[in-house]
Amino acid sequence: MEQIKNAIQNGKTVLGIELGSTRIKAVLIDENNNPIASGSYEWENRLENGIWTYSLEDVWTGIQTSYKNMADDVKNQYGEELTKIGAIGFSAMMHGYMAFDENKELLVPFRTWRNSITGKAAAELTSLFDFNIPERWSIAHLYQAILNGEEHISKIKYLTTLAGYVHWKLTGEFVLGIGEASGMFPIDSASKDYNKGMIEKFDKLISNKNLPYTISDLLPKVLVAGENAGTLSEDGAKLLDTTGKLSAGIPLCPPEGDAGTGMTATNSITKRTGNVSAGTSVFAMVVLEKPLSKAYPEIDIVTTPVGDDVAMVHVNNCTSDLNAWVNIFREYSAELGIEISTEKLYGTLYRKALEGDADCGGLLSYGYFSGENITGLEEGRQLFVRTPDSKFNLANMMRTHLYSALGTLKLGMDILLDKENVKLDRMFGHGGLFKTKDVGQKFMAAAINTPVSLMETAGEGGAWGIALLASYMLAKSENETLTDFLNNKVFSQSESYTLEPTDKDVKGFNEFAVRYKNGLPIEKAAVEYLKY
Repeated sequence: MEQIKNAIQNGKTVLGIELGSTRIKAVLIDENNNPIASGSYEWENRLENGIWTYSLEDVWTGIQTSYKNMADDVKNQYGEELTKIGAIGFSAMMHGYMAFDENKELLVPFRTWRNSITGKAAAELTSLFDFNIPERWSIAHLYQAILNGEEHISKIKYLTTLAGYVHWKLTGEFVLGIGEASGMFPIDSASKDYNKGMIEKFDKLISNKNLPYTISDLLPKVLVAGENAGTLSEDGAKLLDTTGKLSAGIPLCPPEGDAGTGMTATNSITKRTGNVSAGTSVFAMVVLEKPLSKAYPEIDIVTTPVGDDVAMVHVNNCTSDLNAWVNIFREYSAELGIEISTEKLYGTLYRKALEGDADCGGLLSYGYFSGENITGLEEGRQLFVRTPDSKFNLANMMRTHLYSALGTLKLGMDILLDKENVKLDRMFGHGGLFKTKDVGQKFMAAAINTPVSLMETAGEGGAWGIALLASYMLAKSENETLTDFLNNKVFSQSESYTLEPTDKDVKGFNEFAVRYKNGLPIEKAAVEYLKY
């Protein structure tokens, strides 16, 4: 306790804040990189005029509230006011579109990763670059706006992501960590910067649009893990801590995306390692030993926080539809006058799924709460279907929805593991899907036929991951790599819990996956039929 109090008093702690899709979380760590306090804020994106977005007011309310709750946690636990911090890092959901004018005013509402509105632009850029450009990437959003002839495009002075925007506002530095930047525009892992050849191709592509900029004019500067990304300004300190107690001048690490912080928090930034984050969306990251043989629309190529190539399978939909089914049982329990905690509700239903048939008894569902790029769906639709001879019971129903949450992910992972023969020794899991012991972990292992491990620290998530990146910037030794820092100073004593895939579960999930893949035309037909 005294050691922690001294660290707080002397400004030796490190803060990480991550803006996730449903929660903003602040985690304070000590000199040994252990979490000592935290605070959070629940929020949700909303569909406005056909665009999934968050307001800037919500962004700052959420950051300030999560910071205040963390500072209150420090006060309650240790009796100390938080006035000095050794370093800070900010992270957020990757991708999306935030375009600003010369006065640093947002030109159009923030377009999040969840939007599937850039199909034409993404396809044209993928063909032009011979490199997969997903619909959610910032460059796809920009080019689609140009193709649409949107009024604001001639006024753009700055283009960034949510993490980049927050960092910029607090420090005045227009920069991004390389992992986050790789979700804006393709990165050359050798030069640790935007791909020069693709920059030239894009500038040539828009040369006839009479725009007052090149793409290089708009993009943030790229930094790698360990570099200093500026300091907290006086205005930034007041914006972050509305009580005015926090001092300015605190160094910040490069802002990173949730993919990079997930890799860091699970110590999966080296080759043949990977991690999967499963919550509102699900994405798997596999660090590559060599480039893939060709571009795949299901696979994004991004980077680790130090710039190594990573194959990313990003799926917009994971637990949203699953949560909706669970909430039906909450309503039913309430009608019976039964009060049940969220933990017990999810735990009971998830564990029931373990009793289901390995192939879900012939049931099938699609949990597309929003559009899904990998399967070519522009709008969200949910289906739950069965045949008269399907084994319809509670266990199989829950198992089906849990399998469905991973169904589209499996389509991309099969390309990596089967077609490209990518070697993956172990996958580290984190996120809400894994909270109930064994269930999500067991089904994930079956889906990818790979051992899945959970670390005891995984519950702290990306906020802890960005705190570790800030700690690395602050405390690294000369020539110490991020890998060495994580192995020797963070995870040397860490324990993990691993589940191996069983032959029965792998066979059952594969049988479900065949139905899932074959049924996708039915889903597409349903989307057309249900349009209104």
